[in-house]
Amino acid sequence: MPSEVRHLVDGGQTYPVVRLAGVLDAVTAPLVRSVLLDVLAGQPEAVVVDVADLSVRDPAAVAVLNELAAEVVDWPGSRLVLCAIPEGGSWSGTGLPVLPTPADAFTALGAPAPGHFLNLAMEPQVGAARRSRELVSEACGRWRLPELAGPACTVVTEMVNNVVAHARTPMTVLLGLHGNAVTVAVRDHSAGVPRFTGDPVPVTSYGGRGLLLIDSMSRRWGSLALADGKVVWAVLDGEHEQPTEVSSTGMAGHRRG
Repeated sequence: MPSEVRHLVDGGQTYPVVRLAGVLDAVTAPLVRSVLLDVLAGQPEAVVVDVADLSVRDPAAVAVLNELAAEVVDWPGSRLVLCAIPEGGSWSGTGLPVLPTPADAFTALGAPAPGHFLNLAMEPQVGAARRSRELVSEACGRWRLPELAGPACTVVTEMVNNVVAHARTPMTVLLGLHGNAVTVAVRDHSAGVPRFTGDPVPVTSYGGRGLLLIDSMSRRWGSLALADGKVVWAVLDGEHEQPTEVSSTGMAGHRRG
């Protein structure tokens, strides 16, 4: 009998709930990863994954959840919580919290932080970069991190202009507050992934210069490939934030230093 996984995303809860049903094995694990990445690309604080109706045919396949949690630790930095009855069992090997029900997960996660995550949908048009800078400046002021307004505006300008000039698809700018760090990300619908070597580039090479600026102003930056495009993201530290080493399994990421 062929493997199959069905999924339902419930975004009307305290945190998004992804309900998975069917069989998890080497064939269906990539689909599970793709479904969860698509939800994570919306920059939720946490995602609750209900695996109560998901049976494990291949125990090694549960590693896809642990690998995904490591892949998104820098961006969006969302917490992943599993729901399964009985708790533990095949799911204990993921290293993720396992609770009986979504309601229990919501209680454990606590209330969402209001105003810590912002997004703005835009078309690839002239003026998009200006609108993104306005959002960044307002957010940094509200979050009392005015020293990040300048660098974050530069980063978001390069990201947005790259979409306007090259991807030419609708985009979403995503901002997040994480302690004294700010994340800046842009999601588009182009499969083209930014390439960066760190080498000097001619002043006429727009894309290369943009990545150099992003690299110089960010603690870490990278990209996530999605089924319908990608997200390019960067983490910028405030004056009192100490950069930390973070593992990023399977992610195209770059850390300064």
